[in-house]
Amino acid sequence: MKAAVVTDFGKPLEIQDLPVPEPGPGQVLVKMEASGLCHTDIHAAHGDWPVKPQPPFVPGHEGIGIVQSAGAGVSADLTGKRVAVPWLGSSCGTCRHCLSGWETLCLSQVNSGYSVDGCYAEYAVADAGAVVRVPDGVSSFDAAPLTCAGVTTYKAIKVARVVPAERVAIFGVGGLGHLAVQYARLVGGFVTAVDLEPDKLGLAHRLGADQLVNARTHDPVEEIKQAGGADVAVVLAAAPKAFEQAYRSLNRGGRLVMVGLPADNAAIDVPIFETVLNGISVIGSIVGTRQDLTEVFALHAAGRTQVIAEPRRLDQVNDSFDDVLGGRAEARLVFEF
Repeated sequence: MKAAVVTDFGKPLEIQDLPVPEPGPGQVLVKMEASGLCHTDIHAAHGDWPVKPQPPFVPGHEGIGIVQSAGAGVSADLTGKRVAVPWLGSSCGTCRHCLSGWETLCLSQVNSGYSVDGCYAEYAVADAGAVVRVPDGVSSFDAAPLTCAGVTTYKAIKVARVVPAERVAIFGVGGLGHLAVQYARLVGGFVTAVDLEPDKLGLAHRLGADQLVNARTHDPVEEIKQAGGADVAVVLAAAPKAFEQAYRSLNRGGRLVMVGLPADNAAIDVPIFETVLNGISVIGSIVGTRQDLTEVFALHAAGRTQVIAEPRRLDQVNDSFDDVLGGRAEARLVFEF
């Protein structure tokens, strides 16, 4: 099979011919139809984060494909079904996080395209208990970004407990942000979209954002405060400055939801006095569960969301990374097989 392989951190990925993997007990072999490019894949390939993957490896955790075969202990009913291979490759299933529906916090979790080979390949092996069925009403092309960008932003809006008529500021409109705008609107929020690029703000406008703020030319804090302040600020950008601006834009009782992960494990100053007196909540939100992804697919199948993405070939992987890093991708890029 053809696969894009990280041979060393910071080096261009290599398109290699690898043996098709065999599914082990509890696993399935998935023939890929589409695989989305997430910024996390770039961080993985560059070794940006404190916990690093081990080269050589195949990145990718937005894989959609057909189950070709199953290992021991897996129901034959899965064979022939279309499934998503998400970031959460597997979890222990027995810890308190798994048992309470928070398997994304499991300390024993395995992550697709990071701790095990992922979906930048014509075939991928996945844990049968972690894959999620893709309904007929969702194309494989759309399902790929929904498998991470969609479920991550959906979960962020969910944990923020947005109620109708609250103002939700989305910092960073792109692969994740264009979906966050839609989920915030779905639950009745008034949406402020913040970005540095006019094209990204234009996309947010088309998707129904109520306020647009160009952070390159205007102070987002002042602009949001003039509109009444934010009740929720969701930060999808990877710049520490965006987190600081988001915090300062909040009203009393506001919730700062941290999603973006800066490469250098950066920190922001959270003033204790102001946070306590204003009842501010700071929330970390990491992807979403299998149930969250099922809900994301159901909403898309019902026509409630749009996926903005551009098709690419796997052999364009390095140029695609450059386009994402250079801000030239309108939203998501998806490798088709």
